[in-house]
Amino acid sequence: MNLIADIKIPDSKLAVEAAELVREHTNDLLWNHSNRVFLFAAMKGNLNQMKYDAELLYISSLFHDLGLTPAYRSKDKRFEVDGANAARDFLRSRGVPEESVRLVWDAVALHTTIGIVEYKETEVALMNFGVGYDVVGKNFNAISTDARQKVVQAFPRNHFKQKILDEFLEGFKHKPETTYGTINADICEMLLPGYKRPNFCHHVLHSIWDE
Repeated sequence: MNLIADIKIPDSKLAVEAAELVREHTNDLLWNHSNRVFLFAAMKGNLNQMKYDAELLYISSLFHDLGLTPAYRSKDKRFEVDGANAARDFLRSRGVPEESVRLVWDAVALHTTIGIVEYKETEVALMNFGVGYDVVGKNFNAISTDARQKVVQAFPRNHFKQKILDEFLEGFKHKPETTYGTINADICEMLLPGYKRPNFCHHVLHSIWDE
């Protein structure tokens, strides 16, 4: 399964070790999603004739939701940051250059930061494309039906739409305050009983300033 829809799954020692770590800690839903994200991101890069580091894109894609898992979720950080920190620790432990470590950290930490992440480095922007494509079908027609079907055959969705919101919530329901100002607050508002979304205007008007 190293070649899917003309996209080669990286098989360097670093890539294989990353995949083994992530596979150990993720269920089928997140594992398949993360692999689809890489494949869709790589397709976008190839279609647009963009130069990118496939290994770093692959590792970023694998780690992007690792912060949702029991082994890596923190008590007080955004899940994106938990995943980014895990990726950073993994790469540093294997002597990867700091510039590459920073690139992967940004890709993982910023993957839900719509309106900013798409203007970052190529690998960072491509992974965001892959996430948006797989989760909400953004730019759905950018990839052919045949290529899309090959990806889903290799890494099935298995009712992904119906399951992923609960999977997200499980990763941060113990720290809903970390979703403030992000799209994840939508998930808490919809699925977390008793959750009331903070309002920035309220924070401004009721700040400690005496005026």
